[in-house]
Amino acid sequence: MPSANPKEGSHQPHAHSHTAWQDLQAESIGCRKCPRLVEWRERVAREKVRRFESKSYWGKPLPSFGDPAARLLIVGLAPAAHGGNRTGRMFTGDRSGDWLYRALHKWGFANQPASVDREDGLVLSDCRITAMVRCAPPANKPFPDEIENCRPYLLREIEFGSRLRVVLALGKLAFDATLASFRSLGLTDAVRRPPFAHGTEFPLGRTVDLLASYHPSQQNTFTGKLTEPMFDRIFEQIRAKLAFGELPGR
Repeated sequence: MPSANPKEGSHQPHAHSHTAWQDLQAESIGCRKCPRLVEWRERVAREKVRRFESKSYWGKPLPSFGDPAARLLIVGLAPAAHGGNRTGRMFTGDRSGDWLYRALHKWGFANQPASVDREDGLVLSDCRITAMVRCAPPANKPFPDEIENCRPYLLREIEFGSRLRVVLALGKLAFDATLASFRSLGLTDAVRRPPFAHGTEFPLGRTVDLLASYHPSQQNTFTGKLTEPMFDRIFEQIRAKLAFGELPGR
């Protein structure tokens, strides 16, 4: 099993691209397009739950996290109210993140198996994590107009990924949003919409594959709908694809 590269800069883009990357993250952090989400994320940050009452909350949209030049892009739904909305990092401080970063470490994309806060020393290698909606929504359910408002950030994340080889979508909404984004950008000529299922593979072009996984939410992991072996098989697929590059016959 591959080990994580401790230097995130191993695939850093050139200076101009890195500036564009920083500009994208700064713009998304300052976004206030969705009044309902702005009100909710800020209220949660003020009216803290007891277990986190001593913590400072981020309370803003989340930037993507990881290697800007990664070959693997992971797309989630949205930050959790007391997870990413508190810590300021994608999939950090909640049970979903516990599952995700354990797998990323095991399969050589992270230098440690846990993500606790922004200062914990976690580094991703050849992997970047984003979300289709960057603000925590009430009940984890963004409205259609909020998804549409956030869509330009996902489009730019995809455009930025000149080295992308695999996109892993966590959950059906992220799967559909990713496919729609590639179509909108003219990066795939796929006309059919594949049904969502755990382990689904769908070619987006000659060099990029879309993979689907059940989201590692407590609803799925506590009920056994998603197990660790099931999640590991997804990353086994990813490692195989990254090892072989473009598939013959595409």
